[in-house]
Amino acid sequence: MRKRDSGAPATPTIQVIERMFSLIDVLASREEAVSLKEISEKTGLHPSTTHRILNDLATGRFVDRPEAGNYRLGMRLLELGNLVKGRLNVRDAALTPMRELHKLIQQPVNLSMRQGDEIVYIERAYSERSGMQVVRAIGGRAPLHLTSTGKLFLAADDTTRVRAYATRTGLAGHTRNSITQLPILERELAKARQYGIARDNEELELGVRCMAAGIYDDQDRLVAGLSISAPADRLDESWLGKLQTTANEISSALGHKTPAAGHA
Repeated sequence: MRKRDSGAPATPTIQVIERMFSLIDVLASREEAVSLKEISEKTGLHPSTTHRILNDLATGRFVDRPEAGNYRLGMRLLELGNLVKGRLNVRDAALTPMRELHKLIQQPVNLSMRQGDEIVYIERAYSERSGMQVVRAIGGRAPLHLTSTGKLFLAADDTTRVRAYATRTGLAGHTRNSITQLPILERELAKARQYGIARDNEELELGVRCMAAGIYDDQDRLVAGLSISAPADRLDESWLGKLQTTANEISSALGHKTPAAGHA
């Protein structure tokens, strides 16, 4: 058995775990290695206690000692983090929040991702009982520039890539409202960048309007879009806040740190 500090009472297991986490938090707050003295001061733990726990963490590779008396986070944490990240699936993370949003607004909620010059719908939340709904089939595809989610992905591209997209696709339209001119599309994308949301105003299908918010991963990359589709005369602007909140919730589940006031 390990000898305890002289005169110190037995430390309950839960207290040891709490101390371990407090030490890890201190190491996580700094990019460079931190001295034992500073760690002890910041956590309020006795240097001998700090040293003992850090040594145990180092044995398990949760902490590294680049030089005597200095510590930093270890590679084992990266390995575990990558395991968790690999298990994160945007569809799994989105399904329950999508259903909750659908209950609130009673209109279809779509989850879609980019594949090349199109978006593909990968999940939806809707009610079979409700009439007059706009339902996008799972696996269905649509051009980026004609959809709300597609515009979010184009807005994440730089000017050169947007223009290359326009050249490849010719910005073909589906309705009289479709954006088929690059300058108009670029203005639309500038608004999407500014506000973090994008719209489809009967551009893919007459009588249907959509609004979309982005879903971001832990590297701040746009990985999917969450959209509401509704008959043109039923799309309610009050849904926008609910949509953004739900998209932020899904992003958080993927490890993204969402800014307090929308996505910058």
